Amino acid sequence: MAAIEVILVDRQDRATGRMEKLEAHQKGLLHRAITVYVFNSDHQLLLQQRASGKYHCGGLWSNTTCGHPCPQELTRHAAERRLFEEMGMRLTLLPVFELSYNLPVSNDLTEHEYGHVFFAISDEQPRLNPEEADAWRYASLAEIQDEIQRQPERFTPWFLHTFTRIPDAYKSFLHQTGPKEMVDI
Repeated sequence: MAAIEVILVDRQDRATGRMEKLEAHQKGLLHRAITVYVFNSDHQLLLQQRASGKYHCGGLWSNTTCGHPCPQELTRHAAERRLFEEMGMRLTLLPVFELSYNLPVSNDLTEHEYGHVFFAISDEQPRLNPEEADAWRYASLAEIQDEIQRQPERFTPWFLHTFTRIPDAYKSFLHQTGPKEMVDI
């Protein structure tokens, strides 16, 4: 199997080079990433429990999908590809916001990423790739917030970092693209 390369970037997300994915995480170098949040029509977020065998953060709960664009791949295409590879879902994703973080994760690795966050709404049931995810579930944003407050160790560091922005981003997303009825989420 060929090594997976990530795109190294500067703080403005301009490509500066390439590096093998594990090496980039070992060295903590800033690289481009994608993060996907899929909501259902009941305004619940689809969470995935990362496969126990993953090289970091195995068994922890996280957003619907995450990953990295390949060199020369558009971020939206990477997000849609990873959503299908991990969750077996083919959806059109919309970009919502970008952020950067530098977080320690398990096995002495660092997630230093410039992340592109995408949303979608779908009632499609995922078909998990067992190499990527052990389980999935839907939960309301309020339920997730409560669980984070009680047991933050059950979630990936990047999900904990990013989740603080998700409720407001989701409300804006609905206002711009979604159902005309606004709900209390």
